[in-house]
Amino acid sequence: MNEKQKKEQWLKHLKEKAKNIRLETVHLVSIAKSGHYTSVFSCAEIFSVLYYYVMSIDPNNPKWKDRDRFLMGKGHAAIGLYPVLADLGFYSKSELDNYARVGSAFGDHPDMRKIPGIDFSSGSLGHNLSASVGIALGGKIDHKNYKVYCLLGDGELNEGQVWEAAMSASKLNLNNLIAIVDRNQMSLDGFTEDINPVNSIEEKFQAFGWKAYTLNGHNLTELIQTFDNVNLNKQKKPIVIVANTIKGKGVKGMELNNDWHLGNLADKDIKRVREEILNG
Repeated sequence: MNEKQKKEQWLKHLKEKAKNIRLETVHLVSIAKSGHYTSVFSCAEIFSVLYYYVMSIDPNNPKWKDRDRFLMGKGHAAIGLYPVLADLGFYSKSELDNYARVGSAFGDHPDMRKIPGIDFSSGSLGHNLSASVGIALGGKIDHKNYKVYCLLGDGELNEGQVWEAAMSASKLNLNNLIAIVDRNQMSLDGFTEDINPVNSIEEKFQAFGWKAYTLNGHNLTELIQTFDNVNLNKQKKPIVIVANTIKGKGVKGMELNNDWHLGNLADKDIKRVREEILNG
């Protein structure tokens, strides 16, 4: 198999994983009767590339000290991450059958105390980049080579703590820290630029001393190439990847439709949505 064929095989594999993330999100929401479809759909390709291509992790040893770490600022998208961790073997897929039920470890936001493969808990948005700075600094102090990846929502950038963390990361030369901004254009209350504009994200991070990339967050080729470049980074700077995405990507009726920030498909619509995702 030549390099072109290998690349095509990887792209096909990652595309199928992204579709599965969307499909499993639909399934888990049907169990809970409420969930964040669109927040997952915008970052499905990011999850796919990070977990099946980029990160060095070991499902048989979730606490492996040299593993790469992943933290989610936009923790409400955990419903799309749980199936990935199950697929990789961190726990049995059957454990998700009681998603969000009383006694289940799996809730709307991830809990590091209960779920193998979760590196930091989430709740109120805005905290995880600060935690990522601490974990990345710990890696530097301990002379470890792991990388720390932090997924942020664009609406989350309204939190002042994000920018305090950004300043610290630059001052500490944390080139083992990679932030990914899911620039899906919307937050709970509507379009980010109507509520509290967060435009010029790349320039903002650059002003804080970060190395910045901007790409199409649904384009697997661009994601792979950018993460490959990140792994070659020799600069003493933290890195941000601004991923331009569409909230609800993959289901036309949900795309950039804030009625679906939190919702539940009627039983009669689930089959139609699943078919749309599969044929996408």
